[in-house]
Amino acid sequence: MTFGNGHNRSIMETTQDISRRTILVVDDDAVFRASFARMLRRRGFEVVAVGSVREALEVIPEAKPQRAVIDLKMPGESGLELVEALQGHPCAVVVLTGYGSIATALEAVRLGAKHYLTKPADCDEVLAAFDDGLDVRPEGIRDEPKTPSLARTEWEHINRVLSDTGGNISEAARRLGLQRRTLQRKLKVPPTD
Repeated sequence: MTFGNGHNRSIMETTQDISRRTILVVDDDAVFRASFARMLRRRGFEVVAVGSVREALEVIPEAKPQRAVIDLKMPGESGLELVEALQGHPCAVVVLTGYGSIATALEAVRLGAKHYLTKPADCDEVLAAFDDGLDVRPEGIRDEPKTPSLARTEWEHINRVLSDTGGNISEAARRLGLQRRTLQRKLKVPPTD
């Protein structure tokens, strides 16, 4: 059915615009994944969020994401395996990790990632990475990622341990060698850098 006022054409353009804005988020940290997906949706993106490489491989054929944000370290397969699997898809990839190193960044780029960011990367920083890409020098070496502050590193470590304990503050405090109250206080005040 065609409409004389071009209505049909605008519907098709809108559908195409939406499909170009699909982002796959792959991270085993359920809290981070949900929060990050929510921020992307607020910015108008269609988001498919999963917790493992295996789940990502299952949803990619149907979701056909144009962009993917992939955590490097996950139980089971590494995020780099997913970056490699996406080489045949028209999908820009940004890799996130709490454990940054130049060697891993170069490996991610070699496998097809557009950028490599250390956690915690905010939503706008990740979106900018899709547009900017890596600043790769001709000899294949890139500047070392900015070093997080001591407060930021401590915050990331605490949250990683808390995630590993399934959110159990008492067990996380025990593993960190802190009193429960001290851990609760530290969790209330995220670093500002």
